[in-house]
Amino acid sequence: MSSDNKKEGVNKIGINYYPGHMAKTKRLIRENLKYIDVIYEVVDSRMPKSSKLIDIDDYIGDKPKLMIMTKEDLCDKKETEKWIKYYENHGYKVILVNLEKNNDLKSVLNATLEILKEKRKLKEEKGLLNTKAKVLVVGVPNVGKSTLINRLAGKKVVNTGNKPGVTKNLSWIRVNDKIELLDSPGILWPKLNQDVALNLAALTAIKEERLPLFDIASYILTFLEKYYPNILKERYNLDELDEDIVISMEEIGKKRGCLIKGGEIDYNKVIHLIIDDVKNGYIKGVTFDRYE
Repeated sequence: MSSDNKKEGVNKIGINYYPGHMAKTKRLIRENLKYIDVIYEVVDSRMPKSSKLIDIDDYIGDKPKLMIMTKEDLCDKKETEKWIKYYENHGYKVILVNLEKNNDLKSVLNATLEILKEKRKLKEEKGLLNTKAKVLVVGVPNVGKSTLINRLAGKKVVNTGNKPGVTKNLSWIRVNDKIELLDSPGILWPKLNQDVALNLAALTAIKEERLPLFDIASYILTFLEKYYPNILKERYNLDELDEDIVISMEEIGKKRGCLIKGGEIDYNKVIHLIIDDVKNGYIKGVTFDRYE
């Protein structure tokens, strides 16, 4: 079986995740939109297409937007740059950030003020007082919205976690005397195509208990074999995958000590190890959305 065929087999799974709070979030966003000056759409740079909100314009209208691609230190920059150019060609202002770098945060704040420059100038000409810019932060689950907000605020003002569903409600957060943020829970859409669902699942934008974890781990391995065979070799000491991917998982289990009593392979541990390698950023330099 070829790598492509194995991937095709993995793709034929069903992943649906659209809890009720997401529909509520969209309604609350619409209700608060009249207070908003700018939208921050937060996107994971490892999946610039899959983590892009496909229906965002349906509920934010023509408000000015800034796309913030997080996790710059984990993506394949060459591949992600193709997506940045794509979005810029479609009128987006895009900033690729590593949230650990203060200079990246300054670029976000500067871009925000630049977007509002004309509006603020008009207010001044009319003798009106320029109030703090009100910014709505949106994105799919687990792309780094809360981390971004905490870094901009310079302290922990919202809870973070390397899993979806940490933020539950809309809440206002003061950043400085020029900007105030409205945080929102992660949003998905009711129908996910298989490529998008697999990418979101591989990067934990969907709760693990809702996922066919064997299929997600298999997808990650076949993806690495196809696009990043060097990482497959470096991380798992595999030159290629076996036709039966379970055999490859057995090899990983033996090499990484994923064993149970009697020396047998703990497949559940192997599966979680592979998923956690991506989730925790041990696998770097990968972009799951391919611009082709």
